[in-house]
Amino acid sequence: MPGVLTERRRSTNIDEPRINDRIRVPEVRLVGPNGEQVGIVRVEDALRLAAEADLDLVEVAPMARPPVAKLMDYGKYKYEAAMKAREARKNQINTVIKEIKLRPKIDAHDYGTKKGHVERFLKAGDKVKVTIMFRGREQSRPELGFRLLQRLAEDVAELGFVESAPRQDGRNMVMVIGPSKKKTAVRLEKRRDAERAAAESHGDTLVEDEATTELEGTTELEAGTPGTTVEETTEQH
Repeated sequence: MPGVLTERRRSTNIDEPRINDRIRVPEVRLVGPNGEQVGIVRVEDALRLAAEADLDLVEVAPMARPPVAKLMDYGKYKYEAAMKAREARKNQINTVIKEIKLRPKIDAHDYGTKKGHVERFLKAGDKVKVTIMFRGREQSRPELGFRLLQRLAEDVAELGFVESAPRQDGRNMVMVIGPSKKKTAVRLEKRRDAERAAAESHGDTLVEDEATTELEGTTELEAGTPGTTVEETTEQH
């Protein structure tokens, strides 16, 4: 019936492969359920084999000549693919980049405070972008910023490593410190524990990855790469 056909077309996901009677070609190169090559057969014969085996005929390579189709349990295939995708998301770590801004002639007290922020970020498993801001004549003394960044990297070496060496960025100098692999692994394990606890309390519902706790006085910036959050601490004058 035309009305039914129209409704089926509307409900069809164009990203999904064509299956069974939606495969509108005279013949296909058929692959068996265990990956064996059956050969080129008429689509009617392929559909008959699928029905006899209580399986679906799925078009897996529509651009081939003739198209390649495989006998499979399509419902089971979709379920397993969804489970694999969910497992991959569970193993992903949403990268958060915190930013600390320093002046090249920072005093000892402010340096200690900023270093404490960096240590806290690294312990949480976050990357830290350290920016040295030069003003006026300070721009002619880039070595001051370089030495300060080296000092900071050495002071937090037990918690992180220099992922991006110091480099000039306009009037500023920047360096990125990444958390040690051990800290990152601990963070991932904590996330998995939280998801398991949530699943026990709320069935099979998984908790999406939350951004790590922000320090008081931080503001979120737009990140340059997908899946990355950059946060900037407010500079103290």
